[in-house]
Amino acid sequence: MNPEAAGFLSSGLSIGLASLGCGIGIGIVGAKAMEAISRQPEIANSIRVSMIVVIAFIEAIALYALVVSFILLTK
Repeated sequence: MNPEAAGFLSSGLSIGLASLGCGIGIGIVGAKAMEAISRQPEIANSIRVSMIVVIAFIEAIALYALVVSFILLTK
């Protein structure tokens, strides 16, 4: 396999799999947060803030994967 083609393939796979994982993670976090809010509505604000912080960390992982993808493209 051509090294340039391997770089393109690995770049696409890295961002694709990372995006898939982050999307699944955000879906699980959102579902569990809504479940927790429905069980204890009096602490909804606390749960919502925690959910937003966790989603921000998950999005950071996706951005790191994008950077890695760009690094793989340039090799």
